[in-house]
Amino acid sequence: MGPELRHLRYLIAVAEHGNFTRAAEELRISQPTLSQQIKQLERVVGVQLLDRSGRSVRLTDAGDAYVHYARRALRDLAAADRAVRDVADLSRGSLRLATTPTFTAYLVGPLVQELHSRHPGITLQVRETAQDRIDAGLLADEIDLGIAFEGPRSPGITARALFTENLSLVVTAHGTDPAPHRTMPVDRLAEQRLALLSSDFVTRGHIDGYFAEHRISPPIAVEANSIQALTEIVQRTPSLATVLPDAVTDDHPHLRPVPLDPPLPARRVTLLRRDSAYRSAAARAFEELAVRLVRERGYAPA
Repeated sequence: MGPELRHLRYLIAVAEHGNFTRAAEELRISQPTLSQQIKQLERVVGVQLLDRSGRSVRLTDAGDAYVHYARRALRDLAAADRAVRDVADLSRGSLRLATTPTFTAYLVGPLVQELHSRHPGITLQVRETAQDRIDAGLLADEIDLGIAFEGPRSPGITARALFTENLSLVVTAHGTDPAPHRTMPVDRLAEQRLALLSSDFVTRGHIDGYFAEHRISPPIAVEANSIQALTEIVQRTPSLATVLPDAVTDDHPHLRPVPLDPPLPARRVTLLRRDSAYRSAAARAFEELAVRLVRERGYAPA
């Protein structure tokens, strides 16, 4: 008799916790049962998989190699389950999407609206996360697609260019200065009080690099870790401005962009997926929907 799926899950849990008791609690089985099942797996494969001699339980060299393939097997089986549930006519299905926080401010809403309008039977899970975690999530089969800025990618990740994101000064539409559609010289920006994203955002690093390049230090009155907070603050405080993607103003009539001269460097936005991942009908439909939507909304081509 070969190993069963439960054996693989049990071994992975013990390896992750380094402890039988905590692994048993997570698995909701008794500790003696878990220990017995692991010993049974070791008898089946014919080698010792766990080193129990120390204060914590560790994988042996053989166990480390075995867990690598066990994780892959479980991922493949999960993909197989999704493939069976997937329906080509999109009457039902599921999709797991991860994006960096910037895109939840102007892109995710229209994408979800369009997807739900066309394919209401698809269940969508949206995760907002840091850019460097999207690759890991794709490789671990925790997500199906990611939206992130162009940059170095992990091996096994495919990036499809979507559009070019432009950053501008964003002010309240009710203000009188600067004038609508007038370009602001960068040296004048040095006198503008700003509300900016906090330093844990990739976008903030992009902005700070622009300031450093042009040797300006605008007074920063507010820092926030939420784009929604910034849009509310700038809307209600005419003396403050922020720096955000132009597209944020598309669905915020109380805000307007003011181009800077010279402009902030543009960034290419990409749609990411794992090379070897099963591409469900829902994932394929979302990709094409995203490409069409950014074109229809007039975002700069990639």
